[in-house]
Amino acid sequence: MHRLLARLRDARPRGDDGMNTAEYAVGTIAAVAFAGLLLKVLTSDTVQNALTAIVQRALK
Repeated sequence: MHRLLARLRDARPRGDDGMNTAEYAVGTIAAVAFAGLLLKVLTSDTVQNALTAIVQRALK
């Protein structure tokens, strides 16, 4: 089993050392864009009125 793991470790490609940083950057940008869109939706008048109505019904 140890030999098999050593072979698999040696067989992986070596040319993508910088990919992790790029993937984190793209993921961070996507998360920020989604948060901005969510903020825009939640602060719209229509959604605020709907949420206010839900909370008022729950409190009655």
